[in-house]
Amino acid sequence: MQFSYDWLKTQANPNLSADEMAHLLTMSGLEVEEVETAAPAFSGVVVAEVKSVEKHPDADRLSITQVDAGTGELIQIVCGAPNVAAGIKVPCALPGAVLPGNFKIKPTKMRGQTSNGMLCSTNELDLPDDGVDGLHILPADAPVGQDIRDYLALDDVLMTLKITPNRADCLSIKGLAREVAALTQCENRPLALQTASVQSGKTQAVRIDAPQDCGRFISRVIENVNAQAATPDWLKQRLARSGIRSISALVDIGNYVMLELGQPMHVFDADKLHGSIIVRRAENGETLACLNEKTVTLADNTLVIADEQGALSMAGLMGGEASAVSDGTRNIVLEAAWFAPAIIAGKSRQYGFGSDSAFRFERGVDWALQADAIERATELVLQICGGEAGALTEALGQLPAANRVEVRLSRVETLLGVHIEAAQVEAILRHLGLNPKATAEGFSVSAPSFRFDIEIEADVIEEIGRVYGYDNIPDERTSGRLKMLPLPETKQSRFDVYRQMAARGYQEVVSYAFVNEEWEQDFAANADPVRLQNPLAAQYAVMRSTLIGGLVEILQNNLNRKQSRVRVFEIARVFSKASDGRFVQNERVGGLLYGSALPEQWGEKSRSVDFYDAKADVEALLAGKTVQFVKAAHPALHPGRTAEIVLDGQTIGFIGELHPQWLQKYDLPQAALVFEVDMAAVAAKEKAAYRPVSKFQPVRRDLAFVMPEEISHDSLLSALHSAAGKLVQEISVFDVYRGAGLPEGMKSLAVKIMLQDTEATLTDETVEPLIGRLIQAAADVGAQLRG
Repeated sequence: MQFSYDWLKTQANPNLSADEMAHLLTMSGLEVEEVETAAPAFSGVVVAEVKSVEKHPDADRLSITQVDAGTGELIQIVCGAPNVAAGIKVPCALPGAVLPGNFKIKPTKMRGQTSNGMLCSTNELDLPDDGVDGLHILPADAPVGQDIRDYLALDDVLMTLKITPNRADCLSIKGLAREVAALTQCENRPLALQTASVQSGKTQAVRIDAPQDCGRFISRVIENVNAQAATPDWLKQRLARSGIRSISALVDIGNYVMLELGQPMHVFDADKLHGSIIVRRAENGETLACLNEKTVTLADNTLVIADEQGALSMAGLMGGEASAVSDGTRNIVLEAAWFAPAIIAGKSRQYGFGSDSAFRFERGVDWALQADAIERATELVLQICGGEAGALTEALGQLPAANRVEVRLSRVETLLGVHIEAAQVEAILRHLGLNPKATAEGFSVSAPSFRFDIEIEADVIEEIGRVYGYDNIPDERTSGRLKMLPLPETKQSRFDVYRQMAARGYQEVVSYAFVNEEWEQDFAANADPVRLQNPLAAQYAVMRSTLIGGLVEILQNNLNRKQSRVRVFEIARVFSKASDGRFVQNERVGGLLYGSALPEQWGEKSRSVDFYDAKADVEALLAGKTVQFVKAAHPALHPGRTAEIVLDGQTIGFIGELHPQWLQKYDLPQAALVFEVDMAAVAAKEKAAYRPVSKFQPVRRDLAFVMPEEISHDSLLSALHSAAGKLVQEISVFDVYRGAGLPEGMKSLAVKIMLQDTEATLTDETVEPLIGRLIQAAADVGAQLRG
């Protein structure tokens, strides 16, 4: 929100410089993003009256003017502006003046005629464009000779606030003045509102059909207005300095009241309405031509202002073209309403456009402000456009209830870490409009209608600390000792996992938990993901159930930047729905490999990464655990190059090559390998246990088994491990053979078996029966000892 400091000082003037005020607001939680003057630096420009105008004898486009600039005598100035005329008042730069851009004015001759100054346009003074081709025409009552900076208040300071969503009460001059008065204890001089006298008997009937969405709706008819009346310069100036352009007097008045009081308003052409105004939900498929020249198809989650024939406007967001005021408007209906923030929130994204009104309504407007806004708007309409006002018509729905909160002084001191006297606490609460009442332990306060965020004790204590001043709380009060608790022996830290992945050449990435719904369909075949009620953008509409989408997007970004070898990992949460409707969060470790297996070098031949490179990384990640890789299917992965990762009979993840379909869709030149493992399984580790080192010689037996290709390496090793006794220290495959000497569709696996006892030397009588059991276990899964 942008506002004029001069305008603010009309209601609360703490006698602080602009920089001091900016610091005060920022330290109180209202961040000031930008501070700038209303006009750039220039000097020597005054209000002048053009007394006479003659054509230049030697130039068709120049005029010779005689100008009264308050110096006591007329000044001759040669001017080329097309709108110069006798009797007008304009800014005049006298000799010695310095205009923006360090442009210095001095007497000069133009086509033989002396010019002792310069008559100025808005562009030459670097002021907001007034849409006039030529000189900037000043009002007829502008005092001749007055410095233009003083007359136009060009030393005013414009501040831009970054308002947090809970402080909608500060989105107006009235709210800011209330805040400044609380922070500085200066006098708050709110605008004195005048109740309009009823001069017309015409009223506008209103009905609320959605009481949970609209708590109050007030209307007033004003007849016989002059819609073509000019907006006063003072009002246009305040609008411009708040970042709003002037449109027409009636529209400008609505915008002005919104800025001044914080209540968005709308003005209808009364003669374009049909019957009662009805506040209701839109019907699916209902259309509305909006003031922004867009025609939208409304959804049934949208609140509309309608009449007997159809929708007139989108409540709190945008007015409709059909009922808008124009230069021919004679009778108007002023409208001020309170809409529940929940019904307005998200509509700007839903329909692709926003408004200053929606910005306020979705954060919460004061629900007791509507009548004041109507009276203020009526006063300005009658003053500027004339007319006769009718009586107010009010319809009520469900309004919020005032919330009382108990605040304990002991809790204030505990949370803020500083002692504040009860009298000072009471003064702070009173200035904030919280109506404190003393209790045995502190105060009981009631949240005013303009503060939606005051719900619990901590909210009130935050307000006390904010007004007291965070910079007044001593630093040493907020210090404390951090106690580092040891991890249990059965769990490794996240940082250990980070280091393991980094040691294998991976770089950590962080991606959004909100993802494109298309990713969920492609990479998880998830047709019913966890949806966001109010997404940041269309491409962030659902919560991820897999990390693959984010990793693929990061791969694409790297490829676009000519990075051909990529290894990235992420440790993050994924989200899903349980069968009973609950939302479930699980933390996963996800990784992606792409490009060459090794960095480019002379010592090794270049080759692309494959399934076994990824498998080696997963095995390193799960070191010390006996895991199996079982052939499986996954919607994101290649049908023949995918495996489930199984630990103790439970599937803890998957690994595989990205499906060719997705390589083509996501424009990946070659295959990418991905894996995803439950973080809980990765972090778990066995408690360290003592095992004596045997002093006896180990025994090695090598066995070669012939088996069909469909029998996996894991199936054989699992069978051997199940039959092994405590003497077997290691079982591993050291050779795989296919080819001559073996039937078609068969393979041979050579297995090393290491046996050792800690108490005696092994003999053939002990070893041979055990080897026999292993051979039989292999036979049970279809592997025969090779002859």
